[in-house]
Amino acid sequence: MTLLDKSRAPAAEAPRPAPPSRGAATLRDLGLGIRFAAAGGREGWIRTLLTAAGVGLGVALLLLASSVPHMLDERSARDQARSEARTSDSPDTNAAKSDSSVLRINVTTEYHDRTVEGYLMRADGSAPVRPPGLDRFPGADEMAVSPALKELLAAPGNELLRERLPYAITGTIGDAGLRSPGELLYYAGNDTLTPTSGGHRIAGYGDSREGEPLPPLLVVLTVMVCVVLLVPVAIFIATAVRFGGDRRDRRLAALRLVGADIRTTRRIAAGEALFGAVLGLLMGLVFFLVGRQFVGAVEIWDVSAFPADLVPDPLLALLITVAVPLTAVLVTLVAMRAVVIEPLGVVRRGRDRGRRLWWRLLLPLAGLAVLGFTGRVNAYEYAPVKPYSIATGAVLVLVGLALVLPWLVEACVNRLRGGPVPWQLATRRLQLSSGAASRAVSGVTVAVAGAVALQMMFAAMNADFNRMTGQDPTRAQFAGYSKIVTREAATSTVEQFRATKGVDVAVGLVEAYAAKPGVYAEDAVRPTTSLIVGTCATLRELARIGACEDGDTFVVHPTGDDVSDKDMAYWIDQVARKGQEVEIGSGGGKPVRWTLPADSPTVVTRLDPLGMPHSGIMATTGAIDASTLPGATITTEIRVDKSAPDAAEHVRNTAARIDPGMRFVTLDSVGRDRQYASIQTGLQVGATVVLLLIAASMLVSQLEQLRERRRLLSVLVAFGTRRTTLSWSVLWQTAVPMVLGLTVAVAGGLGLGAVLAWMTGKSVSDWWLFLPLTGAGAALILLVTVLSLPSLWRLMRPDGLRTE
Repeated sequence: MTLLDKSRAPAAEAPRPAPPSRGAATLRDLGLGIRFAAAGGREGWIRTLLTAAGVGLGVALLLLASSVPHMLDERSARDQARSEARTSDSPDTNAAKSDSSVLRINVTTEYHDRTVEGYLMRADGSAPVRPPGLDRFPGADEMAVSPALKELLAAPGNELLRERLPYAITGTIGDAGLRSPGELLYYAGNDTLTPTSGGHRIAGYGDSREGEPLPPLLVVLTVMVCVVLLVPVAIFIATAVRFGGDRRDRRLAALRLVGADIRTTRRIAAGEALFGAVLGLLMGLVFFLVGRQFVGAVEIWDVSAFPADLVPDPLLALLITVAVPLTAVLVTLVAMRAVVIEPLGVVRRGRDRGRRLWWRLLLPLAGLAVLGFTGRVNAYEYAPVKPYSIATGAVLVLVGLALVLPWLVEACVNRLRGGPVPWQLATRRLQLSSGAASRAVSGVTVAVAGAVALQMMFAAMNADFNRMTGQDPTRAQFAGYSKIVTREAATSTVEQFRATKGVDVAVGLVEAYAAKPGVYAEDAVRPTTSLIVGTCATLRELARIGACEDGDTFVVHPTGDDVSDKDMAYWIDQVARKGQEVEIGSGGGKPVRWTLPADSPTVVTRLDPLGMPHSGIMATTGAIDASTLPGATITTEIRVDKSAPDAAEHVRNTAARIDPGMRFVTLDSVGRDRQYASIQTGLQVGATVVLLLIAASMLVSQLEQLRERRRLLSVLVAFGTRRTTLSWSVLWQTAVPMVLGLTVAVAGGLGLGAVLAWMTGKSVSDWWLFLPLTGAGAALILLVTVLSLPSLWRLMRPDGLRTE
């Protein structure tokens, strides 16, 4: 071999580096996507910030939702800490008098439909126990108030409330003694309070007993409220990570041109979404922490919270931290499978076969099946409820509705032809990108469907938690009860109410207990009935009395003929023996003897304005001196002129002036369960927040789509298209998918609501309650369109034709 031959010999090949492992390649591609998102220039950052802002709003709401358990626990703990410590199983048992015991009475009142909770207190000794939040015990005619009540008292226009609470403010109740920052609460000192005037003696504060468990129906309602409020948020986050998809696909096409394969481009796209999701997590945390500082100043449906109460549950916060980035990656990878990215920058779908319906229907059908197999819930037994099965079934139904919507939008818009120019522009755009339009309204669809189902449940359960009281607000709107029955009070209470501004009618009566005189064994039942003293006009409100003059007396029997009424009439006759003595005052004080006139006629009772029957002995004011009856109570029923301004507040002020401890109630024909009402209030608060989030979601999505079509809009304007035409086209692009989404929501919500009503053994009482919700959806369309118009007009400038 010559030197020439040696020079022509092939050189030894250098060893090729080993290809990276699959895991390392995935991490490398994800990192490359993160670099593209972080270093993509102005356009890249705009797209990333849109994604992060959308995800951040959802994360902030999820963190808020995960803080609700801690908030409720803290609220309940403060409520228990300020409740009186019970000395026995009965809450009415007085504690023993000591140097630290306190007499107090609840004097809660209403002011302009707001509850002002208050207590009058009198110390028994030199070291009285103080409720939480007080530094010192208020002296006579002094009071400590909550910050919200102090602000309300100082505000102009609240002279009537200041007149009702004429105490000097000497202290402020701390956070430890308040349920929420907006609570109206006061503690006032009173040196005339006694047990006979209604005072209840307590030895301390702090009731450690657990509250009553929620009834099964309310457990189902609570589970459904959580599902309905959180599922739209999850769908919103899944939608937010798809912002900027068109521009991202064109950039990935350039990567295909330089040699990247399909899997690499998908992983790079997932990396971009991951960066936006992580940034969204941080933004959501900032939104939550900043918003938490102002939560005390926000009051929705009379509900507020202290900033310190909003602490996310650690496990739920960890789940959110892991689930949000994972959702971003999975959603992006699934979305990338629906497109084919060619090296020359062409984005097209694999096979033009359209969306298939059959598999989309499996999810809602499976959800209904899960609810069906869960079985019925017994409304009248505290049996265990299966919350996870109910939640799983409801989630499957709602998510299934979100999956059905894209098929329906595509099937409908592909059949739209002709019409005005704005309509044609809108329908053509929807035909080209129906998926983006469906994603924009999917959150509204799920939220409305869940709200329809919940409203059906509330309507079906209404009779269980809202009962007819039997009260007649047309005869009287207010009633007051006072234990101060002196000679002056017995005669002047009604006169003062009648002289109050806005009062039409005021009737008053004095009620005491009357018993048959004699000595009875300890285990013997002493015949007892009631004695009512009032004017003839007052007694006619309580019994069917004909002729009546001052000085007359009557024996009043029940109206019915059943066994219980006959037994009651028998016991009344045992006491009300005409011409014989009765003993009055067995309820307290030294009893007095009084002879029932022999000519007292027997009449039958009638319901009073409070819906209560009165039977026993009735006497006019001339027949007996009401001020001498021990243990008596003054009851006043008042009817006001509803057209008179602040008539109710004037009446309450008169009641507080006559007797600060007077129990004053508002008559209502319907009584509401407090737990039921609190859950309904929670739904209203949550629904308001979710609707605001959905509006923000739709607005961000709309702005992102307009930005993607900036060049197209500029071209249309350059060719002479009017701005009003494009504005109407934007409205139709939002309205068409919204109408279809509301259709799906109404159908799905009615179906889910009917199944839930069946589960709870109720029947659907109203099939048309979805109408207000559809109106709210239509208002949402108009709001989003109006807010997006400034951005639309700005994007229609000629400089939008510039390109690089």
